[in-house]
Amino acid sequence: MDPDCIFCKIVQGEIPATVVFKDQQVTAFRDLNPQAPLHVLVVPNRHVANTEALVPEDDALVGSLVRGARQVARQAGVAEGGYRLVFNTGADAGNTVPHLHLHVLGGRRLGWPPG
Repeated sequence: MDPDCIFCKIVQGEIPATVVFKDQQVTAFRDLNPQAPLHVLVVPNRHVANTEALVPEDDALVGSLVRGARQVARQAGVAEGGYRLVFNTGADAGNTVPHLHLHVLGGRRLGWPPG
């Protein structure tokens, strides 16, 4: 854990958040600035800065993030209609918190291109 990381503090329960899913690998909570009716962040329970910091030993962790996102979509009732999964890496992508996180967006028709 990174003691200065806001997402690490959410995972540890030090900062309140609306947690919608949690298991041994990942925690999912509602985004404070939602861009869709469903906007949840799925984060690893251990600190990983971003996709550039991933190593081959993290392959199972990435799978856990995606399966956690699928669970969130199913719980929210958007799995059948569709949902979007987004990783942002770096400032140009709009990443503002240096802790790997997967956005789960759904609940309305999402446009393309996204940005």
